[in-house]
Amino acid sequence: MFNLTRLNRFWHLRVSYGREDHQESPSVEVEDSISLRVLVLALVITGIAAVDIAANTTFSLWAIPLSFVGAGWSYYRRRQANITVKFCIAIGMLMALGAFFGNIFGELNDTRLALAELLIQLQILHGFDVPRRKNLGYSIVIGLILLGVAATLSQTLAFAPILLLFLAIALPTLVVNYRSQLGLVKAKGKRQKAKPFKLTKQLPTYFLLFTVVVGLGLVVFAFLPRFPGYQLRTFPVSSPIEVKNSFTGRSIINPGYVRQGNADNQGNGTASDSNGQPGKLDSGFYYGFNSKINQNLRGEMKPKVVMRVRSQVEGFWRVLAFDRYTGKGWEVSRNDDVATIKRSPWSYQIYLSPPPVSGKTKEVIQTYTIVSELPNLIPAMSYPREIYFPTPVIAVDKEGGLRSPVGLGEDLTYTVISDVPYRDRTLLGTANTNYPPDIEKYYLQIPPEISTKVRQRTEEILANYNRERVGKSQKTLDSTYEKVLYLAQYIKQNYSIPENPLDLPFFDDKEDLVEAFLFKHKGGYPDHFSTVLTVMLRSIGIPARLVAGFGAGEFNPFTGMYVVKNTDAYAMTEVYFPKYGWFTFDPIPNHPLIPPSIEETQTFSVLRQFWQWVAGWLPSPVTGFFNHVFGAIFSWLGKAIAWFIALFTQGWLGILTGLILTTTAAFLAWLGWVQWRDWVNRRGLSKLPPMERLYQQMLLWANQKGLGKHPAQTPLEYAKVAAEYHTTNDAQVINDICQAYVSWRYGGNTPNLHKLRQKWQELKNSSRHKQK
Repeated sequence: MFNLTRLNRFWHLRVSYGREDHQESPSVEVEDSISLRVLVLALVITGIAAVDIAANTTFSLWAIPLSFVGAGWSYYRRRQANITVKFCIAIGMLMALGAFFGNIFGELNDTRLALAELLIQLQILHGFDVPRRKNLGYSIVIGLILLGVAATLSQTLAFAPILLLFLAIALPTLVVNYRSQLGLVKAKGKRQKAKPFKLTKQLPTYFLLFTVVVGLGLVVFAFLPRFPGYQLRTFPVSSPIEVKNSFTGRSIINPGYVRQGNADNQGNGTASDSNGQPGKLDSGFYYGFNSKINQNLRGEMKPKVVMRVRSQVEGFWRVLAFDRYTGKGWEVSRNDDVATIKRSPWSYQIYLSPPPVSGKTKEVIQTYTIVSELPNLIPAMSYPREIYFPTPVIAVDKEGGLRSPVGLGEDLTYTVISDVPYRDRTLLGTANTNYPPDIEKYYLQIPPEISTKVRQRTEEILANYNRERVGKSQKTLDSTYEKVLYLAQYIKQNYSIPENPLDLPFFDDKEDLVEAFLFKHKGGYPDHFSTVLTVMLRSIGIPARLVAGFGAGEFNPFTGMYVVKNTDAYAMTEVYFPKYGWFTFDPIPNHPLIPPSIEETQTFSVLRQFWQWVAGWLPSPVTGFFNHVFGAIFSWLGKAIAWFIALFTQGWLGILTGLILTTTAAFLAWLGWVQWRDWVNRRGLSKLPPMERLYQQMLLWANQKGLGKHPAQTPLEYAKVAAEYHTTNDAQVINDICQAYVSWRYGGNTPNLHKLRQKWQELKNSSRHKQK
């Protein structure tokens, strides 16, 4: 006997009779819902606007009006064949595809904007012929893709309101679309009347759902690991910049220190300008980005954002270094000795010389987007190996600084790959003092007038180490690394920065900055601390130089970028360790003694920022305890995740190992899920009455056989259906259990549980024997 209910249960086929029912299939009929069309149009417009805001483009000026025209035309002609329009759309799409390939060749390293433009063009053309619901579904997908492209292009929080707006529109869109699929939207006499549905009456529900989705999204965002990016070897870079004049790389032009077309480096150490007035710092540009710098200037900068950096780790964005101390500032003694490097005309990639270090390094990829005008010096983390830059040539000086043939202008983007050395304190502590001749020649220079006095003061500080330290220990300063650490810490703690910048007097013509800092003023400007440490190290035979650059800036967890201001620029001391290279030390008060290191995990940096905000409201003992516990947990997790990701970059063996570990972890997770689900089922069954428990055990067994009970079936109906798919003995046991369950549940009769359990056990045993 053919059982229609059973067929619908297992095959989920829609049974239809006649041509009329076929014509009402939601997948082929014309979509008449105006509300759905308006909501889809709003999603598309939001996606287009998101691209414009994220990429500073002007697609909206023509795309949004055409979207309205296309939506109106499509609704008006929704029941027509529109053959001519379809041909025109096809021709337009082919033209858009050709323009897309042309844009790809123009943007060799970043095709996101070209893809966005193609999608917008296709959506505009597609919008003139959307008669059916599935056509509207294509528009929804295009709007979602545009939002995703905008998310990858966005570098500020201006994208956040657009994202929230898109979510607010998407929720009712999905509801209306689902109602249309179910046939609940009233049409012209072809569907059954549904209950009146108005979006305005559902606003409280949508608001609650919107709040829940946003809240859950923020929680997931906080706990989401921040994996190292850029697994694909294509990196963002601006459009090509033509260089007309020959570029030698010798000139550095800082826009804030230029007079009458000539660079004003103020490296002579004078304290006055051309008018005889005291020399002042430019309020917008850092004075230290020049071939010569004068640290006898006074004043302060007004904060402004100069660049945004996307980096795998927090770092010091190094700009240039100085090797010669002038008494009141620094200069690059070999400024004319630079090497120019050209790139291939087919690629933005420029290869640099590998770092002369033998220690372990880590590849760090950084992408810089310039927001405000900067000098023609290219910020990068130490030891850059590759750079993707829009000019055909760059220059590299003897101090490892990168120079551009043009100033870094607004919206310029480039990418740098650096091999940053690991800072292993144990290894650096064992470094020898056999310095190469070039190192001794350029990085031990110190004016003879102050050499003896500074050396005596430095040796005195080191000799008094055991007496002046806070904790009494037998540790001695027997390595270069420990000496540098102690001197940096000593300067940081025993000298100060004046609260008012005007309180520090100018140095006269015969006064030396380091001497005045140590013996007269007992402090100075922040950069003076680094100058003093550098000269003190040189006085005792430790090679050092002054390095200028930008601090990491403020990390924005929503954009994943470091926002860097002009006031983040400062100078530090770089010390040379044979075989291991140059490492920085920061003696400036209120700065970390050792700058951010690549060893520090950034996997859960967003969660760390959230915890720091919460910890500000908790007592110190509680904060300390949780910092210790959670710090250890997330540090281990971060290192484990970073190690696992790194496997896939280590050739075929690493990929195979990663796949094996992934498969094993997936199997163990599945096994754990099965065991947990069985435990939950057993625990739930143990709380049921005996008859109910036996009945549910039987249904669970049948479901595992692929013959589960449909929710709409009664126990007796299921027993009848089961007779067609089970053996006679099994079907009889199922029928007895169903009959006893109905009699107990609805008739109040007491079943013979002993006999039923015996039959049930026999059924399971026979089933096991059949499987074997």
